[in-house]
Amino acid sequence: MPFREINSKMVEATVLPGQKMFSQRGAMLAYKGEVSFTPNIQGGQGGLMSMIGRRVANEATPLMTVEGSGTVMFGHGGHHIQVIQLAGDTLYVEADRLLAFDGALQQGTMFMGSQGGVMGMVRGQVTGQGLFTTTLKGHGAVAVMAHGGVVELQITPQRPVHVDPQAYVAHHGDVRNKLSTALGWRDMVGRGSGEAFQLELSGSGAVYVQASEEKL
Repeated sequence: MPFREINSKMVEATVLPGQKMFSQRGAMLAYKGEVSFTPNIQGGQGGLMSMIGRRVANEATPLMTVEGSGTVMFGHGGHHIQVIQLAGDTLYVEADRLLAFDGALQQGTMFMGSQGGVMGMVRGQVTGQGLFTTTLKGHGAVAVMAHGGVVELQITPQRPVHVDPQAYVAHHGDVRNKLSTALGWRDMVGRGSGEAFQLELSGSGAVYVQASEEKL
């Protein structure tokens, strides 16, 4: 279910009979046609165990099931929106950044400690992001939210990418992450409490970085 970008803060999705999509509650701005919006107690495509995992992980961002025939405009809080197309791979993204996504995608939860061991857990504590993160897998489109726009950075085996943890939005591909420490010029002038920690992503894939250190 593709999204059409209306502007940097609004997208439009076409809803077709027999198909469904999920959106964050409160994200619908307007719609045309015969479209229904119902609370989704299981939190998307993934069943009861996926829902329990997200509850335990505090990843219980309320979702709506969107069905029918028509077009729906989405936006939330004036945040910038980035549309990501998945072609069989897995997207890792914080639950509160999800605006809307194709109902055909399989949703789950991953413990970040499994990517980077203890350092993965430290990342969750230091950045304020959950120790668990939401996964979306399959073929379809995802609209995520960010502050100040998003840039996509390619990750290759020869060239890992280092990201300020507060600027991290999502990533996909065969990627490992770990939290590392480094001293930069900001530390020299007393502004480096955040920059002392970097999220290092290595492997093959891409990471999405927002132009801000603000949390949603």
